[in-house]
Amino acid sequence: MAAESSRLPERIDRDAPIFAISVAARLAGMHPQTLRTYDRLGLVSPRRTSGRGRRYSPRDVERLRLIQHLSQVEGINLEGIRRILQMQDLVDELQGQVQALEERLREALAAPAGSRFFTADPSGSVRMGSSVGRPPRALTVR
Repeated sequence: MAAESSRLPERIDRDAPIFAISVAARLAGMHPQTLRTYDRLGLVSPRRTSGRGRRYSPRDVERLRLIQHLSQVEGINLEGIRRILQMQDLVDELQGQVQALEERLREALAAPAGSRFFTADPSGSVRMGSSVGRPPRALTVR
């Protein structure tokens, strides 16, 4: 039992707010004041502790490293970096939506042919259901 509790998880949550600002700054190769500035500018938004201290996730540290690369190596100013990050966030969001839609499609294709049906309401929501009593699940198509 003791061996199991001392084992690390197989996968570390990339969004877990685990690093204090000093650690995140060291991992990103930056000064803590730079991280505060990027937080104020909205480039990286760490979570806050109950005492309002910043906590950075591994994903935040990756983003800080990207900002540093874009600024120092590529010569892009902070406004350009902000726009790049916004576009990357949108791409990530859209990729998540595509994955969700692909999963829904796999589920629909796996259902017996006679039990598949879709309905749409005036707002544009499409619902996938089953004639065997399973309630329909909403799927919003934009």
